[in-house]
Amino acid sequence: MRDLRIPGSTAAYTLAATIVVGLGLFATALSDYTTGDLTATESAEFIADNEALMYTWNTITLVVFGVAFVVLAMAMHNRLKAHEPGLSSIAAAFGLIWSGLLIAGGMITNIGLGAVAELSKAASADVGAVWHSLDAVQNGLTGGNEIVGGIWILLVCFAGQRSKLLPTGLSYLGFLLGATALVTIVPALEAAGAVFGLGLIVWFAWLGVAIRNEVEWTIPVMEKLST
Repeated sequence: MRDLRIPGSTAAYTLAATIVVGLGLFATALSDYTTGDLTATESAEFIADNEALMYTWNTITLVVFGVAFVVLAMAMHNRLKAHEPGLSSIAAAFGLIWSGLLIAGGMITNIGLGAVAELSKAASADVGAVWHSLDAVQNGLTGGNEIVGGIWILLVCFAGQRSKLLPTGLSYLGFLLGATALVTIVPALEAAGAVFGLGLIVWFAWLGVAIRNEVEWTIPVMEKLST
């Protein structure tokens, strides 16, 4: 992965940073909205009053995350394909699907925020229904469950563990996070997505360090044996 080592590690750090920023805004400036205590009309009013901040939040946590994840997914595929070609290819497919869902969800949400804000300012009776539709689409594409992302992590960690190309602790943490992501398919367990998100901060940061320090990974086996 020599050609993608620096981009891959940078992407991993970027992913961790986007989650930190996203969760920080979630718990502070956007807490009135994110608690879920507001009615549809009140949520629309909040969006109208904080449209720029909401736009920034969605862009960072969804669009920027999705773009950076493409780089990381391809970096991992490039590294693992020589040792686990099947698992690596399937993981890359799931990684690109996840990225596509996040980017699409972010762009749709940003367009929708503008529509909701305009309807709210016009005191339209339709604003509640539009907000509900936007919220459903966003959750369905991005945060309602974490199945696709969980599958990618499980496949990458399984391939990394089999090939000994990922630190054992990193792989085991990935197995735990992947399992946590999978249970979000059960509506009653969607809250597990918060554990998944928090755990990803550590996992992505650790992966970035592992990629950046992967000198041993880039030395062909036969070259090592001959020295």
